[in-house]
Amino acid sequence: MIVLVARYYVQHGQGDVVAAAMERMAAAVKHHEPGCTHYQVCRSTEDERRFLIYEVYEDEAALAAHRAAPHFQQIVEGEVAPLLEKREREFFSLVAG
Repeated sequence: MIVLVARYYVQHGQGDVVAAAMERMAAAVKHHEPGCTHYQVCRSTEDERRFLIYEVYEDEAALAAHRAAPHFQQIVEGEVAPLLEKREREFFSLVAG
C-alpha cells in the first residue's frame, strides 16, 4: 500500500472553484480507478483556502495509473494546479490498519 497526502494552498477567491473540481475528481477516481482504495478531499475549517487530499493506492502501478488518468490530467493538472499558490505531497507506507 502507498499512502499519499497532498496539501493544496489555493489562491484567494478560488476555494469554491477548487472544491467543486475536487468533488468531480473524487467521483472520477471512485468510478475509474480500482487500484485506489481511498481518495478523500478535505477542506480546512480554519482556512477555506487549504485542502488536504488523502489517497491510498494498492501499489506503484495503481499510483502511476492515477497520474496518467485523463481525469487527473484534466481536473488536477489542468483546472486545479493553476489556481494553487502551493502544492505539497508526501508519501507514506502503511504500518497498521
